[in-house]
Amino acid sequence: MVIFFSAAEKKGYLSSLPSTPVMLLLSSRPFPSPCLPLRRLLRCCCTYSPASPSISPYHQSFARRMALAGIHPHHRIAVGVSGGPDSMALCVLAAAWKKAVEGGPGRKSEEAGSVAPGLVEGLLGVVVDHGLRLESAQEAQLVRDRVHGMGVMCEIATCEWPNGRPNLGHLQEAAREMRYQKLLDICIKQQIGVLLIAHHSDDQAELFVLRLSRNSGVLGLAGTAFVSQLFAPNLKYDGHNFCRYGILLVRPMLEFSKNDMYKICQGSNHLWVEDPTNNSMQYARNRIRASLRCLSPDGAFQSELQKLIYACRLTRVCVGNACNTAIKQSVTIAEYGYAVIDLEKLDPQNVDDLCLSQYLACVLQFVSQRHRPIRGRAARLFMDYIRNTPCKGALSVAGCYLCAFPRSKGTKVLVCCSADLMESFSIEMSYKCSYEEQPPPVPEIDHVVLEAHLHSNQFLPCSSIPFVSYKSSADVLNRAKDLNIIGDFSLEKLLSLQAEENQKFTTEHKHEEQYLEKTSFPDVKVFCLWPGETCHFMSRFLITWNALEAVPNGICSYDSKKSICQHCAVNQDGSIAVRHMFDTDWLFLAEISRVHSVEENQNVSKVSSKKLDDELLEHSRYLQLSATKALDVLKSIPASARRALPVLTNSQGDILSIPSIGFQCCPSLSIKAVFHPRVPLGGGHTSYL
Repeated sequence: MVIFFSAAEKKGYLSSLPSTPVMLLLSSRPFPSPCLPLRRLLRCCCTYSPASPSISPYHQSFARRMALAGIHPHHRIAVGVSGGPDSMALCVLAAAWKKAVEGGPGRKSEEAGSVAPGLVEGLLGVVVDHGLRLESAQEAQLVRDRVHGMGVMCEIATCEWPNGRPNLGHLQEAAREMRYQKLLDICIKQQIGVLLIAHHSDDQAELFVLRLSRNSGVLGLAGTAFVSQLFAPNLKYDGHNFCRYGILLVRPMLEFSKNDMYKICQGSNHLWVEDPTNNSMQYARNRIRASLRCLSPDGAFQSELQKLIYACRLTRVCVGNACNTAIKQSVTIAEYGYAVIDLEKLDPQNVDDLCLSQYLACVLQFVSQRHRPIRGRAARLFMDYIRNTPCKGALSVAGCYLCAFPRSKGTKVLVCCSADLMESFSIEMSYKCSYEEQPPPVPEIDHVVLEAHLHSNQFLPCSSIPFVSYKSSADVLNRAKDLNIIGDFSLEKLLSLQAEENQKFTTEHKHEEQYLEKTSFPDVKVFCLWPGETCHFMSRFLITWNALEAVPNGICSYDSKKSICQHCAVNQDGSIAVRHMFDTDWLFLAEISRVHSVEENQNVSKVSSKKLDDELLEHSRYLQLSATKALDVLKSIPASARRALPVLTNSQGDILSIPSIGFQCCPSLSIKAVFHPRVPLGGGHTSYL
């Protein structure tokens, strides 16, 4: 990391460094050279004179962007800080924005309590130490101290890698995922609903070229969202219930360039650090960044590229609005975890490919709870299937199974989890819920989202959406040329960059596939639940097993020493296994409901008991009644959708409970299941303007 030091910092930091050679640069040039050696460098940065460019226009633009997002200075806000010029510039603007309205630093508020004198109320800087380099801890402390010196409370989040350091090819991706997880955790604990990230227009340009090289369509070329809702990977306990926790991820600097970031830091007399890995050509984004720097020194290419990105973002907003409207009108979500699409209300033949593909992706991602893009052949198969009305046959795609909804005559489509998804990912997508109490979710997020929607509806143009009918990257570029959004030079250079990076991506992807083929993965273990525990099965069903208690009705044979009922037949360690439903399970229920003698019920349910007394008779009757009621509920659920329901068994495979439909082998086995997906339909609030 290239570090810019004040005199006092340099003296203290040098004394703490290991005895490795250090290069001290005293140049006054504001931008670090891309040709510097890739090792830790130290640099003195002098205080800039009053002649430094005014940054008041940046403050005004920042305030306008925050207002468009529905965010106001009284909201509690976190800022992701790396110490680089981007995040330090963001800290400068965020702190000044809050101070200007709230009457200066250290102001008290009812919402956030009070902070130390001199610190900005309701603003927290978070430095994530990835722990991937020996010096990262010292650097994180330096950045924290600098942010604190700006009047912003700051803390460090340290990453842990229990499975070892990520492979080099996935290092940046793994570090990014870990970073956002740490930022999200801190926001939840601090009851902060808004997280600011310092992505800027140069980042968007790099991402555009990167996705262009992967042949992304116009939705991918739109880049990262201005505002998006980020949900915790696990449901969390608020002291009463398990809830879906989320924050708003806001990028208020997207109108600014990298040079603007340096100007903001310079104009406010704040230091920054530079990460040497940004110059490593082994990463695709770094190669693209270097290529873009060399194009059109007068800025004409960059200007046209930003116009093209804006046109893509405008298209994505239009598509997103149409998709959300169609979902509200034509999709019904059942309490048993499946969706029903009303084709007559959707009218898919008259919906553009782009809008229809986004609509279908939202439905598939919600049902499967696997939030991955639906591309290529899978998207085309789905669209063809939906447009072939009345719906006939069945289709498995993207972890979902589709077929005509029963008795709809093909006018409605059932969307449920596929058998392949449940067999392959039922353990991977399930987890135990922690009863560690968290502060309640931030209620103000809903108000922010509502205000942001009102703003976006006012500014969104109703016509001249450029790429609604152009889905592929080639179509988008050619259409942009026809509309004079880009010129011949820009088109030529973009196609050249696309071909160059695509070739490298294809080569790297082949190496990755070879690695995966040679890698052996451990066997999947059975997912078990114990009394008093709650789990989130496949990130869809919240299952709670209350502690076993004696039921004073003569049905249970309760053993107080083992704290279990003898008829429940749980495992010896007191646990039960969780799996999805098989076709034979409802046949099992039907068989129980039809038998009439105690002996038959004993054989069917496999309850081991040598003596048939009154207690066993009552238990047998209870078992039969429970199965009969469960069958009545099960008949209302389409057969294909039943397979996603959670079933609880013992190690011998005996069914003890199917909580979604109310079946349990004994009243002392108190287990409940509620459909509670981790991410809501549509993926939460998103804004690209």
